[in-house]
Amino acid sequence: MKKLDKNKLILGIAAPVLAIVAALAITSVIILATGKDPVHAYLVMADFGSKSDSQVWIINKAVPYYLSALAVAIGFRMNLFNIGVDGQYRIAAFFAAVVGGALTLPGFLQIPLIIIVAMLVGSVWAGIAGLLKTTRGVSEVITTIMLNAIAAAVIGYFLQDGRLAVKDGNLFHTPNLPASSHFFTIPTQPAPLDGFLVIAVVVGFVYWFMLNRTRFGFDLRTVGQSESAAEAGGVNVKRMIVTSMLLSGAAAGLIGMPTLLGVSYNYGTDFPIGIGFTGIAIALLGRNHPVGMAAGALLWGFLERTGTQLEFEDYEQEIVGVMQGVIVLCVVIAYELVRRYGLRLQQRQVGEQLAAQARKTEKAEVSS
Repeated sequence: MKKLDKNKLILGIAAPVLAIVAALAITSVIILATGKDPVHAYLVMADFGSKSDSQVWIINKAVPYYLSALAVAIGFRMNLFNIGVDGQYRIAAFFAAVVGGALTLPGFLQIPLIIIVAMLVGSVWAGIAGLLKTTRGVSEVITTIMLNAIAAAVIGYFLQDGRLAVKDGNLFHTPNLPASSHFFTIPTQPAPLDGFLVIAVVVGFVYWFMLNRTRFGFDLRTVGQSESAAEAGGVNVKRMIVTSMLLSGAAAGLIGMPTLLGVSYNYGTDFPIGIGFTGIAIALLGRNHPVGMAAGALLWGFLERTGTQLEFEDYEQEIVGVMQGVIVLCVVIAYELVRRYGLRLQQRQVGEQLAAQARKTEKAEVSS
């Protein structure tokens, strides 16, 4: 038992180490191909990323990335590819901004109401894909991609002057949220941390607890591994698919809240987009584990922050995008290689144990 635990620990450490080494090696070759020094690039990134203002920026940037990864991971654990998180969080943030801008309530009512509206809208939008999959057999990949486009069209239709938006210079945005809607911040120097960091931690814990300490989480993981086995065990697979998409959409509804309640206080044409697709990469990077995804979100924020400094050092601005892609690719490949090696190792150990048991049986028969 101790030997098995030791092997698991070694394999668990080997995968990220192998991924990091491979990513650094490949990225270094790419930087060398551009005629630049990769070591200097890494030193610049490490120095700039260690500054206090950069650390605050990275953490604040990582919060929506982490929530996006959680939304994607819920689907992944069910073997569902919810590629529509981007559309779900955008349409959720839009209608939450519309509702919030139309009301003026005390903060303890206004903020929860906005968050609940966002989660409900995101859940309903993702639930459409779940219903189509269970009732018509339509792939969630296709439906969620189409729903992304429909969400953008719906937002574009209503985000016009005279409908649900107002014109402010060259921008269109929903009416500004009242002051009671402003989310709290955590006082740090030189800039405050976004208070939604607390919500992200809580949601991450709920995600872990739900998957690993509840019957629902067990059923969800079982359906993701084998639908036929889950059905044989009495699990309603169709209901689990719809429920998982609803939960994924509800989590997606939280993604835009740090920006809406802490930065822009409205939804406009300059509202950030693409976070849902970033969440897919971070979920893969963190292997759907809440701690791993948190590390991946921080790494993503670190690369984006320090990448701006590389431009001042005359490095190509596309280097950061290359790094991000290489890291995700290396992590996926490294974990798959380690998984296969661990499976072969386990098979060999089982074979040795069976052979030893057979020898003992044979000796016992001879002696008797």
